[in-house]
Amino acid sequence: MSIRFPKADETRWPPALSPLTVIREFKENPVGTQVAVLRELMRTASQTEWGKKYQFREIAKASDPVSLYRERMPIHSYEAFRSDIERIRRGERDIIWPGEFKHFAVSSGTASAGKIIPLSTQMLNINRRFTLAVALSYFEATADPTFFMGKLLSIPGRIEEDPLHPGTMIGEVSGLQFLFAPWAIKKFLQAVPQEILFLPNWEMKLDAMVEHTLNMDIRAIAMVPSWAIVLFKKLIAAHNNATGNRATTVREIWPNLQVFFSGGVALSSYRALLEQQVGGPLDFMESYGASEGYISFQDDPQASDMLVHLNSGVYFEFEPVDGSGPRVSIEGVETGIRYRIYVSTCSGLWGYEIGDVVKFTSTKPYRMLVAGRTNEMLDKYGEAVYGDEARAALGKACESTHARIANFHITSLPVSSTDLPGHEWLIEFESEPNDVAAFAQAIDRHLQEVNRHYVIRREAGAFQSPSISSLRAGTFHEWLKSTKKTVSAQTKVPRMNEEREIANALLKISGNNT
Repeated sequence: MSIRFPKADETRWPPALSPLTVIREFKENPVGTQVAVLRELMRTASQTEWGKKYQFREIAKASDPVSLYRERMPIHSYEAFRSDIERIRRGERDIIWPGEFKHFAVSSGTASAGKIIPLSTQMLNINRRFTLAVALSYFEATADPTFFMGKLLSIPGRIEEDPLHPGTMIGEVSGLQFLFAPWAIKKFLQAVPQEILFLPNWEMKLDAMVEHTLNMDIRAIAMVPSWAIVLFKKLIAAHNNATGNRATTVREIWPNLQVFFSGGVALSSYRALLEQQVGGPLDFMESYGASEGYISFQDDPQASDMLVHLNSGVYFEFEPVDGSGPRVSIEGVETGIRYRIYVSTCSGLWGYEIGDVVKFTSTKPYRMLVAGRTNEMLDKYGEAVYGDEARAALGKACESTHARIANFHITSLPVSSTDLPGHEWLIEFESEPNDVAAFAQAIDRHLQEVNRHYVIRREAGAFQSPSISSLRAGTFHEWLKSTKKTVSAQTKVPRMNEEREIANALLKISGNNT
């Protein structure tokens, strides 16, 4: 199998292979595809500083490039790249990837604030193919072209010319990617003009988007789900103010809304609330990407997991979070195990830990769920509760008590001579549970069913049941505005933290006693 990345100045569309053909090929030969991606990465970057240091040319020609790469390439954090990225920002060439970089993503992940990720033109072109693959996969799965007949509403993040390095663009990856979106989509499908999409003030941008789209035929939405909740509230309020009506759902305003393309944060925490706001079932197509590259996507709205995209300019490696196994490439993964994910990319990141935890649901084809961040775990007392377990527990609690959640944060309770260890769940409810005690019991019951560390401590009487603190509406949004220089499409709320700094701030904003 032969793979060729686009040249730096290549903006031709479509590429030699259609996005759906690319998907079919890597599903038929997943391991071979990843080997070919690795060889092409090694060949293309062989004359860079990093390529010479780690002898990429030899790896590209090796009979077993996977083993040789694993042997030679250590795992790197961002710190290993920081000084080189500063050189790249100054215009130096051929350091981690051939040529120079003109686009830089400011990572906004909860564990990676302030990190600046270079994005090659090759990667931005490949990412464009990925986003089209998601839309075409939806069309293929539903055989319904009607969502192409209306408008697409998307919210890209903020970007600007870097004041420190004129001639380069810096900002959120979704904003940079919008620059590379197919011209036909921007011309015929995009609902909001660029001058609104890139307004620097987030609140002003949302208000302008609502005003612009009130009377449009919006059929598809692409945005971070947490911000859709805010947008939908503004939309309903603006519609009612303009018409004197008493609409309560989005479909009363946009009756043909059909599909929500979701990314940025886990959809599971927001799906039920979004459907309630919309006013009925909605197709969701979730994708999993980071500033470093796109990784997987929901290729069928009926699926609950995501297909790993094995030909997106990224070579993947995985290592069990609990240290129970070695670092492996795609052919070595097993279902049901939580893995750290490492990437090597056509933007010149090598053996780079992106800070996420994933869990495979299938290896034929390779499908996964995002289990959270590597730091998204509460284990202060040996309970080892992961982010995916917490989200699933909240889902069970909402289902059994008819609650809806807008936002949440979980922290450890302080231990005293009279109080056992435990967790405090700070929740901003959209709809309060009909029984808060039953809500807490549902969380506790699910965690005892799925987490052996947790159940052992509960059964031994060494850990108390969850404590629920209900926060007033808008608390999390106020916290974001008070703690972040800018609030945007990709600003995220930390979901879990063993220390109580965030929790105490949220309680203070909400007016709860701390």
